[in-house]
Amino acid sequence: MIRDCQNKGMLIMATFDIIRQLEDEGISMGTDIMLYPLGEFTQAIHGLSFAIRAALAFGGIQRGDREGIYNYLSKRPKVVIIQLGPLDQVKVAAEFAVLFNGSPTITDQDVEEIPGKYVVQKDYDQMIQTAIELRDMQIKLEAIDIPVAYGPAFEGETVRRPDTYVEAGGPSKTKVFELVKMREAEEVEDGKITFIGKDADELEEGSGSNLGILIEVYGKKMQEDYESVLERRVHQFINFAEGAWHTGQRNLLWIRLSKKGVESGLRFKHFGDILYAKLHDEFGALLNRIQVTVMTDQAEIDKHFPEAMEAYEARDERVAGLVDEKVETFYTCTLCQSFAPNHVCIISPERLGLCGAINWLDAKASNQITPTGPNQPIEKGNTIDEGKGIWTGVNEAVREHSHGKLDIFSLYTMMETPMTSCGCFECIVGLVPEANGVIIVNREHSGMTPLGMKFSTLAGTVGGGQQTPGFIGVGRYYLVSKKFISADGGLHRIVWMPKQLKEEMMDRLKARAEELGTPDFVDKIADEEVTTDPAELVEYLTKVDHPALKLPPMM
Repeated sequence: MIRDCQNKGMLIMATFDIIRQLEDEGISMGTDIMLYPLGEFTQAIHGLSFAIRAALAFGGIQRGDREGIYNYLSKRPKVVIIQLGPLDQVKVAAEFAVLFNGSPTITDQDVEEIPGKYVVQKDYDQMIQTAIELRDMQIKLEAIDIPVAYGPAFEGETVRRPDTYVEAGGPSKTKVFELVKMREAEEVEDGKITFIGKDADELEEGSGSNLGILIEVYGKKMQEDYESVLERRVHQFINFAEGAWHTGQRNLLWIRLSKKGVESGLRFKHFGDILYAKLHDEFGALLNRIQVTVMTDQAEIDKHFPEAMEAYEARDERVAGLVDEKVETFYTCTLCQSFAPNHVCIISPERLGLCGAINWLDAKASNQITPTGPNQPIEKGNTIDEGKGIWTGVNEAVREHSHGKLDIFSLYTMMETPMTSCGCFECIVGLVPEANGVIIVNREHSGMTPLGMKFSTLAGTVGGGQQTPGFIGVGRYYLVSKKFISADGGLHRIVWMPKQLKEEMMDRLKARAEELGTPDFVDKIADEEVTTDPAELVEYLTKVDHPALKLPPMM
């Protein structure tokens, strides 16, 4: 138990005959490791004296200010009395003296509890965890124990195909997902990291693997709205590992381990160690318990996949009724600046982040959790062009977060100063001048498009934080937003998209088309089975009387 305390950086004041037990176990004590022996249990009063002196010396509390001392010791230092064994009047008196000054007791005895102050915990393995949660202690872990270098310096590393040992998702079309779920306290064992399936060293070089990452968390301050915020940080935390490359989100991931990384010992199982440590480090004030399950086994992934899809759907529904006109604040997202240093997403109620994982409510929650984090509030300011979506406040934010490289964003048009794209976008929207419309191509589609380029080639053209009129990266659900290139004609500009994407989005596309009074519109959108040739595409659009042909020219 005490070793666990030391590993988690807690301040423990050892009392009564536990000191003898510590000595028998050969455990070091003293100032170097923040473990102070104070004698027999009745001398717990010396621990209280130490804490009170801290209040007087460092808290600016005056002697005799009983209320001030109580308030200070209720918050810091994080003193907890752990009482083991039979009670007597003297021990109880000492405990209540400490309690009277703001610090609780945890005991293994059958006594009447005082919630939050005098707590019974008979499971010795859970006693330290109980102390952590009782005093809202933040755990700071040591360096992550993985066989490769780890840190922000590797966040921008790209693992290219010739250097790849194994990949999950992306072009391999294997089944993937990552999910953060809030659970009850008894459902989460802090520090439990489980790997199920075959790891990288058991797979053939150049192969594709299924991959599921389930992160279950408990915290007294945790809210369901924060799940997606924590989930999006998986992208960053995995990219900190040398030899690991992560892009995408939710069930649209693309993850690679390099040959060099695998040779050095890097495995999928290490994702659990990384995520446990970094989530505690970054969100220790929010999370008390974290357990991570990493899986490559198909059956295990299938077991958790429906819950993941249900969670994604629920998050998208939360923001469905919000509109841009009803708010004065948008949010930035700069999480992908390691890949595109000058890129910044502007997230509004009707335009989610390009990655598809962060909507306006998510960004708002993220800012509440981490006020100095990647999602910053921006006031829209004065309207410059309502139709194109240009505001003074947004432009100021764009100038600041693009490091002065950009001066203006148009939120509702792709033809004039459009929003920049990073590299994590779910889909690319591209102009087809011959058809007076746009194609949509999603990351999973590996075939040719009517633009004569595949997704990978288009991504190289569109991404990197540059404004490219006629091309934008988007989250797939932005396609059915009322603000989707609304200044350019909106949904009716879509003339081609891969069959898979159309089928996945069918219900939403049809619902939006019916709102526009064109219930048969989706049937007029071509796909790769119709053609990938621009001339043939125009012939098909003419044949089905596609509305894009009757709209004003885009150029």
